[in-house]
Amino acid sequence: MAGELISIEQAKRKVLDAVQPLARETVTIADGLGRVLAEDVVASGHVPPFPSSAMDGYAVKAAPAFRSLSVIGESRAGSPSDAVVTSGEAIRVSTGAAVPEGADAVIRQEDVEQEAGMIRTTAETAAGANIRWPGEDLRRGETVLRAGTVLGTAELGTAVAAGAAELGVARRPQVAIFSTGDELRAPGEPLGPGEIHNSNAPMLIALTVRAGASALTPERLPDDRLHTQAGLEGALEGADVVVISGGVSVGPHDHVRPALGALGVAERFWGVALQPGKPTWFGERDGKLVFGLPGNPVSTVVTFTLFVRPALAALQGAHPGGRRAQARLGAAIRRNPAREQAVRVRLEDRDSATIAIPNGPQGSHLVTSLLGADALAFIPAGDGELAPDAPVTVEYLD
Repeated sequence: MAGELISIEQAKRKVLDAVQPLARETVTIADGLGRVLAEDVVASGHVPPFPSSAMDGYAVKAAPAFRSLSVIGESRAGSPSDAVVTSGEAIRVSTGAAVPEGADAVIRQEDVEQEAGMIRTTAETAAGANIRWPGEDLRRGETVLRAGTVLGTAELGTAVAAGAAELGVARRPQVAIFSTGDELRAPGEPLGPGEIHNSNAPMLIALTVRAGASALTPERLPDDRLHTQAGLEGALEGADVVVISGGVSVGPHDHVRPALGALGVAERFWGVALQPGKPTWFGERDGKLVFGLPGNPVSTVVTFTLFVRPALAALQGAHPGGRRAQARLGAAIRRNPAREQAVRVRLEDRDSATIAIPNGPQGSHLVTSLLGADALAFIPAGDGELAPDAPVTVEYLD
């Protein structure tokens, strides 16, 4: 491979520098899960909007214990009482129901003794006790969610509480996925001599969906220059991102790079000081991002995680950095003299420390090394071994 290899961080920066965020669109709350906000969400009113009871009990005026009070009505959630509480009176109130006018406290039902049409308090009631005040959770005009937030369960609930029925979000990136090679066969298809099942395509679809993007129907590119170029040409017209596994090295049947060059895709880098993942290629044309990933299954997953996933986040306005943490190495790892390694690891907590344990043999063709792996541990280039208990940075796979 000609040219100097660049570092993982240099490659990621080149990718992010090429990103042009996608346009916004409006979705309902029901369709918001996993989307990325393109605009802030501001509370349209106080939450709660009225003084409400924090528990089942009685709305009363604050006073010492051992009072006898007349029960003059009931305030239920959605059916507030219009009575006014005075001294010597109480209104039964449910959790979440409006506290009637005149009451300044709620006494728990466990702290009263019931009589016919009366209650007798057995505990003191302080002013404000067991009342949720307007704006205690959200205040009118408060920004409750920022643009760039990925919408999960709590975020959707908060948006609804703030008064939203629709949300402005970034359009999902459309991702075209290609696998190259005459030897590839569909899952479950009988294999002939020299043939293998195409495990990369379903993994790339899953990775794309998990990154919040839409995966177009995957295609296989044969080991033929004209067919390769024709397939990629169509994808560049319809997709925001093109991901190709295999065909980016220097073999006589690797047609991806010359095909992309003929289609006017500008090469931004080819070759990363990374194991596995050295022959990773990246380019762009008119805002369309193109990734040529190595064909070995583990290399495909590693390079997607490190380069494609951040790009898909940035296209939607989300933070592009993967979730990283510090850990201690659980076993010795022989270092690569020239390239940083991304080792698949399981993470365990031991004595308040996170331990990164290599997940079996690390060959780039061993898809089983991904089973049970929690993260990638980064092993700096160098001589010798990185010893057990050495500090390492890990990036979570999921």
